[in-house]
Amino acid sequence: MTPSRRIAVLLTLLVAFGPVCTDLYLASLPDMARDLATTTPMVQMTLSAFVGGFAVMQLVYGPLSDRFGRRPLILSGIVIYVTASIYCVFAPSIEALIVGRFFQAVGACCGPVLGRAVVRDLFAREQAAKVMSYMASAMALAPLVAPTIGGWFHTAFGWRSNFVLLALFGVGLLVMVWRMLAETNAHKDPQALDLGRMAENYRQLLTHRLFLGYVLTMTAAFGGLFSFISASSFVLIDVMGMQPSQFGLAFAFASGGYLVGGFAGARLTHRFGIERMVFAGTIGCTLAGFVLAGLVWSGVARPGGLEGIALIMGSVMAFFASCALVLPNATAGAIAPFPSMAGAASSAMGFIQMGGGASAGWLVGALYDGSARPLAAMMAVMGLVSLLVYLKVARPAARR
Repeated sequence: MTPSRRIAVLLTLLVAFGPVCTDLYLASLPDMARDLATTTPMVQMTLSAFVGGFAVMQLVYGPLSDRFGRRPLILSGIVIYVTASIYCVFAPSIEALIVGRFFQAVGACCGPVLGRAVVRDLFAREQAAKVMSYMASAMALAPLVAPTIGGWFHTAFGWRSNFVLLALFGVGLLVMVWRMLAETNAHKDPQALDLGRMAENYRQLLTHRLFLGYVLTMTAAFGGLFSFISASSFVLIDVMGMQPSQFGLAFAFASGGYLVGGFAGARLTHRFGIERMVFAGTIGCTLAGFVLAGLVWSGVARPGGLEGIALIMGSVMAFFASCALVLPNATAGAIAPFPSMAGAASSAMGFIQMGGGASAGWLVGALYDGSARPLAAMMAVMGLVSLLVYLKVARPAARR
């Protein structure tokens, strides 16, 4: 394997930190609720706390890396992540587990934020979109594999074994970063941590119409995707009747859609451009979301049989494939205008995206009524919002 391909694999693993940490233990959520004597919303808080911590730390890692470089921040973050993962293995209560998950996110957040910044350090706008699309495709292997492995380990050793695996994943990644990743920030900013400068940087970002349009577009699409991640185990296992050991197969089917969409985006972005790819993706999210809502609310996708599961997962797969067109292209479009503060741009984008995802996941949990209706409605709404924001905000700004 060439050095450039090794770096691409490493960056993909760094960006995959989020999906691995959220997807590996999804099949365990119903049993965790029973074992820890708690409720469905409280167990889902382990996901929302992780995503919330992820969102907050996005604002920290970017400016720190603009000042001190990407490599030392990545190494420090992984050490925090491994420590928190070991704590989660022994968490005695749901409250303790929620705290552990928050600190897992504090460490793991370094991967996606700084991985995206490294891509911006090394590649120009269109090439960055292509690289991110390939990374998105490869990253889809994480949710393809993680829930299946997590389901097997849950069945064999219990839900705590999932956190042992997460700790080992962090240790392996720490070794890879130490040996393979050189510093890529060639424009370190001595004033990046000045509070006035940080406030001014974020002000520029949040008043930049193109940046805001792309970020809100991808946030809405991600909100629909994360709604499924948050509620999928309850819908597929408790409502539709799947076994935990089978859950990973259904989740892999949905992630296969993301894999296909990512490869399509990587091959087509140079031909059609970022704007058309995002537009196509938002249309796909909207259509897939409303088809899913129609199937669930009409009763066509009934619990208790393979037909109902297939109908739900077909729509979800289409939603995931469409998201794979939106997320990497909108990411590249959002941070391209800011070469001198790529870390801050990645931080602000990640904060908004993950905060929106956490909110959508929390809302689905709060509305959960023992059926798939809240999930289907949320995915339809988020798909429509992503399309409207793109049409009203991002596309007009891109055409100026």
